[in-house]
Amino acid sequence: MTTVGTQAQIQTNAGVQYLQCMPKDMSTDFSDLSNTYFLADSLVAFDKEKGEGLVQWKRYRLSPRQAFNLNGYWPVRMQMLDFPDAAYDNDPALRMSIEFMSPRTARIRLLTTPVVPKDTDADDPMLALSPSLSKRKGEVKRTETANAITYKSDFGSIEVQRFPFRLVLKDAQGKIMTQTRHLIDNDSTQVKLLPFSFIKRGSDNSRSTNPVFLLSPGERIYGCGESFTSLNKVGQKVHLSVTDPQGPETDGMYKPVPFYFSNRGYGIFMHTSAPVTADFGASYIGAQRLFMADEQIDLFVFFGEPKDILDEYTNITGKSPMPPLWSFGTWMSRITYFSQEEGLDIAKKLRDNRIPADVIHFDTGWFGIDWQCDYEFARDRFPSPEKMLKQLAKDGFHTCLWQLPYFTPKNRFFPEIIEKGLHVKNATGGMPVEDAILDFTNPETVGWYQSKITNLLKQGVSTIKCDFGEAAPYNGFYHNGHGGLYEHNLYPLRYNKALWEAVERQYPGEGIIWARSAWAGSQRYALHWGGDAATNNIGMLGDLRGGLSFGLSGFSFWSHDMGGFVTASPEDIYRRWLPFGFLSSHTRAHGAPPTEPWLISESFTNAFRECAEMKYRLMPYVYAQAKDCSERGLPMVRALLVEFPHDPGAWLVEDEYMFGSQMLVAPLMESGNSRMVYLPKGKWIDYQTGKVYDGGYQTIEAGHIPAIILIRDGSIIPHAPLAQRTDKIDWNAIELKEYKAATTRCTGLLFKPGDAKIENIEK
Repeated sequence: MTTVGTQAQIQTNAGVQYLQCMPKDMSTDFSDLSNTYFLADSLVAFDKEKGEGLVQWKRYRLSPRQAFNLNGYWPVRMQMLDFPDAAYDNDPALRMSIEFMSPRTARIRLLTTPVVPKDTDADDPMLALSPSLSKRKGEVKRTETANAITYKSDFGSIEVQRFPFRLVLKDAQGKIMTQTRHLIDNDSTQVKLLPFSFIKRGSDNSRSTNPVFLLSPGERIYGCGESFTSLNKVGQKVHLSVTDPQGPETDGMYKPVPFYFSNRGYGIFMHTSAPVTADFGASYIGAQRLFMADEQIDLFVFFGEPKDILDEYTNITGKSPMPPLWSFGTWMSRITYFSQEEGLDIAKKLRDNRIPADVIHFDTGWFGIDWQCDYEFARDRFPSPEKMLKQLAKDGFHTCLWQLPYFTPKNRFFPEIIEKGLHVKNATGGMPVEDAILDFTNPETVGWYQSKITNLLKQGVSTIKCDFGEAAPYNGFYHNGHGGLYEHNLYPLRYNKALWEAVERQYPGEGIIWARSAWAGSQRYALHWGGDAATNNIGMLGDLRGGLSFGLSGFSFWSHDMGGFVTASPEDIYRRWLPFGFLSSHTRAHGAPPTEPWLISESFTNAFRECAEMKYRLMPYVYAQAKDCSERGLPMVRALLVEFPHDPGAWLVEDEYMFGSQMLVAPLMESGNSRMVYLPKGKWIDYQTGKVYDGGYQTIEAGHIPAIILIRDGSIIPHAPLAQRTDKIDWNAIELKEYKAATTRCTGLLFKPGDAKIENIEK
């Protein structure tokens, strides 16, 4: 019995109340004795040219079974008692289809009803299907035998076995990577696992699906969004439902993504917006059990190494656009600056202290009442906002403002939102919760919201912080006719999109937001940050894991609050966090005051300045790597396994990362000035000292900047003369620094503002 009140410990089992801050656990629906269970049994018809056919699903129930010291339940064949019996099939044959989108990407769909849904891909906010995907469909060969139908490309194959029904994924050499489980697989084990199946609930006849795949010895699973637990998801039960976990230290996620890939060479995108619980060997070590609230199965399957899979996945859901140059600079913030005078003073002190910076962010306190979002500067504290914004721009600062999509009853816009029906509603057309939550499925709501944002942008604001977005009610009714089961997870995506479009319209080619919540496809509306981290070592570890996992889920750009958010950061942790923050795609100081370095100490101010100067000198490297990431769906903060997929050790590392393709960063996760680092095979050159290290495990002492920063042997890292703001960088004075140890040839990337394409440089 659960007696402790942490959200991570409370489970959504029968008798335990679901709390809004908790992720949904969909697995419990698949152990309910009142449900009817349909198990995928056999392929009864299939046209291999069309890629369409029928799967027969056998009807079962769960039956209790007692044996000495064991009480459990087994699936037992069931004869329906539905009335009228002639109107329903006991063992329905339902539609299945398979389509290759490219030689590396296949789409598999199975229905749980005879009704074929309308094609809504064009209107699906998760999808951004690349036209190039369909160019090479002909390179897939189709063969048929008495036992199976096989689709094979140069990169792998999918075999559809007739009986027992299986989907078998093989690599290019014909080795099985994974396959679906059938009931007969239980014959060899006393654990009677439900195989590939769907349920019809006894409560209301609604349906949910449960694709089940083999999990092999030594297999490792990565992705699933900005997850703060161990990068390898094997052994974990991952809940893919948007929540506010209150920070990066639990199993909840601001940004879950129903996508993952395996070290065996395949990836899967569960194309659904309904909650999913992905049980990767947590309840049975040999199975991936995908408990999906969705009533249909729609899976995109990818073949290849991590870079291939990420490229293909982002061809399906979209790639992150290239952010504007200024956004890669330093963002200075706290919770919160309360006045025009304070904001201008922060900007002045950044310049007085010679700390390179490009953005001033005003958090929750720029309204008349703190946290009461009304899209207007409080005139008693911001007497001339346009003048302030012009002054900041003159001094080289872009401005970001906080807001959120919830309106309390005391907000001045609350009556208007209710009167116009711009909010999510309940079953009676009223309020599902006390706040008015903007309904972004309603075009009128989007227009109303974007007009408020546009007014701010026209005053000179550069971008907006897209905070919250995790609380769309599951019991809500939405303007597009959908219920909360399917709209809850899409809410961040629609919210991200509405805001990003408003910014992009005002500043064409420079669309950017600063968002907390996300779902599959949100990468098209960059960028996102890691939420409210604890101000301790665990907060930094959670942020790093989250950023790496997020990057393994199709997002190129990501940031976090240096030093943590919750309290004033201890100087030691803040110092060690700085290089991690500045060697991320985007860099922000934010949290409980003081975050400004000159308010902490002179030595800390110097440390902050040195890290900022390092990034600004590296800006040509950062900019070129960012462009490459945006084109290929790769992350800037990159797990080693992406860059070194054939190095088994690289798949084990989760406390260091590649910053782009050529720099390795190992933050100091605990107090001290050295740490154990894993280096992939080859030579590595210390960015600060020039010392050379061999691959393998090494204990390395940090340089003056408190982190291990190493360059791959044979790299060209472009540097620029130091500038205090990105618009003052002299792109004509770039120095191409070579880092050599055992090689005579160096390569790198160069991409300057205004360039049409990336230049591959070689010396």
